[in-house]
Amino acid sequence: MHAIPEGSPANEETCAGVVGLGHAGLPLAVEMALSGCRVTGIDTDPARVREINAGRSTVADVDEGTLAGLVRVGRLQAHGDYASLEACEAVSICVPTPLRKTRDPDLTHVLEAVWALAPHLRANMLVVLESTTYPGTTEECVLPALEASGLRAGSDFHLCYSPERVDPGNLEFCTRNIPKIIGGVTPGCLEAGMAFYGKFIETLVPVSSTLAAETAKLLENTFRMVNIALANETAVLCDRMRIDVWEVIEAAASKPFGFLPFYPGPGLGGHCVPVDPHFLSWKARQAGYEPQLIRLASEINGAMPRHVVEKVQAALNDSGKPTKGSRVHLVGVAYKRNVADTRESPALDIAALLARRGAHLSYSDPYVPSIRAGALQLQREPLDEAARSCDIAVILADHDGVDYAALLRVAPMVLDTRNALAGATAPNLLRL
Repeated sequence: MHAIPEGSPANEETCAGVVGLGHAGLPLAVEMALSGCRVTGIDTDPARVREINAGRSTVADVDEGTLAGLVRVGRLQAHGDYASLEACEAVSICVPTPLRKTRDPDLTHVLEAVWALAPHLRANMLVVLESTTYPGTTEECVLPALEASGLRAGSDFHLCYSPERVDPGNLEFCTRNIPKIIGGVTPGCLEAGMAFYGKFIETLVPVSSTLAAETAKLLENTFRMVNIALANETAVLCDRMRIDVWEVIEAAASKPFGFLPFYPGPGLGGHCVPVDPHFLSWKARQAGYEPQLIRLASEINGAMPRHVVEKVQAALNDSGKPTKGSRVHLVGVAYKRNVADTRESPALDIAALLARRGAHLSYSDPYVPSIRAGALQLQREPLDEAARSCDIAVILADHDGVDYAALLRVAPMVLDTRNALAGATAPNLLRL
């Protein structure tokens, strides 16, 4: 919990706005408020607005005591009405940017936010888009919508792009100490963006344009996606050759240069890495270039849930049991360790695939009370009881605080897709 500032001489007169109070927006709003700014948050969800104004955090990475203190002293308030932004000197837009089923960018939330903000734009206001999106969004979509007000970027108001870099569950890096990329529509816009974010971000990384900033964000997550795909493909080929992929990666990682370890898993999840590279692919195709590496990496990662299901089927078959009617217990359903986030979680795909094959499913996860995978709705169960009664337990998220050694002792079979049982050996232990 952070101490709530009485006011900072540099920031106490600064009024800032944040549109979208989700996983990226609420931590940003809190950091602004902790620096001494008066922060107005906008969200279209009335329930979220009520919770925040009551001092209750809706995001796991935002400390509730800190939030409650900021609300209590008037440093942070949530609203549903964009008119409350008129007094703000700067407004950051942190709304979702999902993909359509066709994997085209869906800018609905961004455009709705910009159109709602435009009537309240005023002279010298700084507007910063933080939502992850394709290169060109700021200048092709946001700029014309705001300039329809009659004001001009660079002379009447300032416009920047500064991508959010949120890593849920990371205890070392948070909004304040993650270096922040900023690109402006004009040099003056960049200067205004740097001056504002410098009030509460430790390290700023200016770039020459909003295009560069947008592309840098996509490169970060495409780098992760491609390297995870390499790790996943290595896991599949090692499985065919009966080689321990985890031993191979750790051995390769002993090289002090030229190698960066990435690890395989049951698939790719979360709100960024499975989605963001497709923004880059889509824009590249508009420019007449087909990014083959991104496409192939996406296909490899997308095939991992099926690979896990095939491993489950083979393990059950070896024990003389069909998948249909067998009891499969999933251990951890969040997309990664120590978070409650199930967005794009491969566990949901694995659950749906197993259900279609007739398996009886259950799950345990200390962070996730219930899940929905297709038509399947499940409530979490105590791990010890479920492990004893299942035919196979499948570790899909390696949360801290789970007794995996005990799981191995009581479950008839354990398939470990996360190396949670590193170093363990047992006849009933199978690995990815």
